[in-house]
Amino acid sequence: MSKTEPESHTHGYHGNKAQISKRLRRAEGQIRGIEKMVEEDRYCIDILTQISAAQAALDKVALQLMEDHAAHCVVGGPDELKDERTEELMGAVARLMRRG
Repeated sequence: MSKTEPESHTHGYHGNKAQISKRLRRAEGQIRGIEKMVEEDRYCIDILTQISAAQAALDKVALQLMEDHAAHCVVGGPDELKDERTEELMGAVARLMRRG
């Protein structure tokens, strides 16, 4: 939890929590499937294709979280925290873009 958030704060993703959880479970299943493919000595390109699909699933979760954060915590947040939260958001975007 951020040092600027009260304990009882509702996060921006609260309204999309079920959808986000569903996407995460799907990504988790894809990761387990990739592990099984490696154990079964499947063709490299097939494994790489599944890795790409799992990354895309996680990217969708990240995009939803960023969207919710921007709307709820930055735009809808207290004026005195807008600059700090914008910097946090842009840092998260930069980390996601550098992951490769």
